[in-house]
Amino acid sequence: MKIAIVGTGYVGLVTGTCFAEIGVDVTCVDTNSDKIEALKKGTIPIYENGLEEMVVRNMKAERLKFTTSLVSCLDRVEVIFSAVGTPPDEDGSADLSYVLAVARTIGMHMNDYKLIVTKSTVPVGTAKKVRNAIQEELDKRGVSIEFDVASNPEFLKEGNAISDFMSPDRVVVGVESERAEKLMSTLYKPFLLNNFRVLFMDIPSAEMTKYAANSMLATRISFMNDIANLCEIVGADVNMVRSGIGSDTRIGRKFLYPGIGYGGSCFPKDVKALIKTAEQNGYDMRVLRAVEEVNEWQKGTLFDKLEKYFDGELSGKTIALWGLAFKPETDDMREAPALVIIDKLLRAGCKVRVYDPAAIAECKRRIGNTVYYANDMYDAVLDADALLLITEWNEFRLPSWAVIKKTMNMPVVLDGRNIYDKKEMEEKGFVYHCIGK
Repeated sequence: MKIAIVGTGYVGLVTGTCFAEIGVDVTCVDTNSDKIEALKKGTIPIYENGLEEMVVRNMKAERLKFTTSLVSCLDRVEVIFSAVGTPPDEDGSADLSYVLAVARTIGMHMNDYKLIVTKSTVPVGTAKKVRNAIQEELDKRGVSIEFDVASNPEFLKEGNAISDFMSPDRVVVGVESERAEKLMSTLYKPFLLNNFRVLFMDIPSAEMTKYAANSMLATRISFMNDIANLCEIVGADVNMVRSGIGSDTRIGRKFLYPGIGYGGSCFPKDVKALIKTAEQNGYDMRVLRAVEEVNEWQKGTLFDKLEKYFDGELSGKTIALWGLAFKPETDDMREAPALVIIDKLLRAGCKVRVYDPAAIAECKRRIGNTVYYANDMYDAVLDADALLLITEWNEFRLPSWAVIKKTMNMPVVLDGRNIYDKKEMEEKGFVYHCIGK
């Protein structure tokens, strides 16, 4: 089967490469010529373990190609995945301009049957807009060509995207014709052979599933952070509470870890978009509004603890941050708590030293040289009055605390991810604060 993937961002590049890995002939399309030329040379624009090797391997096998022209490959492909960006507008709604631009291009140039599959995260009703955009272009040309649209939302976790795609817990596909279902069944046949679930449904339900899934996970995170904050007030231990409720099979243990809020490219954007979709349809998503409110407040909680410890006297203090990315195994800093914390520290007059295994370049791109970029985690804590653990990278889990204590000006650690043991840290001579205790 021959397919095209439009958009070589995180979703598009992973999707195209993984389909090529199972034998599909894939052409990835992007209007950014610099990115395409880099990809042709095997240079990957995103941080994702194992992706570069897979891209190079499939290019050599001629199953994976890159181009800036969708029109050039349109006649030889039957399925076109639209994986372009849907950034949030100022009002929180998803910007569909790129999605509809792809649809219009297809309508202007298609000459035979095509299945157009939306892979981007889009609001309910987008498939109808895509269909209308294509049909309008066909009508302008005065031609009658059959086509189908479908929805195939992605559920990839950054840092684990290849594994998620190759071994999914489910694949959601929204279709409106038998022909489209047959094509998608053929494309996902290797996954069916491995007993993975491909769930076929109507298109609006598939579109809603993506938003509902991410919003549910965001809700669990904000709920647990709310519980953690109350635990601190009443003297409970949130880790004990988490263990207690997570043992209930109706609840489970996933996404019940308290911290300093969620970030990234999905949760913040999708929660906002679902709230806006509801608003446009005359409904108020009251729970999700609270989820957002809790999350925004939570991003500042570590700074609040620091300010309280120093009695509001932060000016001139040197503060070290371990971690910048919104989660480990990625360099993504979109909506990252680190950005909020750094801003608060700088406004308070602090000198900020930061280290992250992957996100230094991205941080420089976002905030320039307003902070000191350390060479490693030990360099970051040099003469620091406090250390803030922001992202739970593996290399931060078992550092040499004896070296760190000698290096720091004051042995103060604020753990935003609860990865250290309070008793052990105090025995090592550190003042230790975390979330929910």
